[in-house]
Amino acid sequence: QVQLVESGGGLVQSGGSLRLSCAASGSIVGIDTMGWYRQAPGKPRELVATIMVGGSTNYAGSVKGRFTISRDNAKNTVFLQMNSLNPEDTAVYYCNAAIYSKTWLEVWGQGTLVTVSS
Repeated sequence: QVQLVESGGGLVQSGGSLRLSCAASGSIVGIDTMGWYRQAPGKPRELVATIMVGGSTNYAGSVKGRFTISRDNAKNTVFLQMNSLNPEDTAVYYCNAAIYSKTWLEVWGQGTLVTVSS
């Protein structure tokens, strides 16, 4: 069984920073794209950022220049450094990864809440 476990969410004031982490564990042969998504109350889940195994990144326009995604392939971990946070960034943040176990799997974490106060 493969799972993703996020950490690092919490409450922060507007203008502050947080760093999210997501570690994959289980019977893992390899991991391709890893990413972060978020879902604010009453809104659909949206892409925040993705990173491919080679390091290529993609960001939503709303976070470009403020958020940085990175990964440690040796530790099967992806990070999201979030700076200059504003109340519109308040959401549950979900980690996502394409993981090869006995077959390719799309795996989601349980989510971590980020709350930005004004």
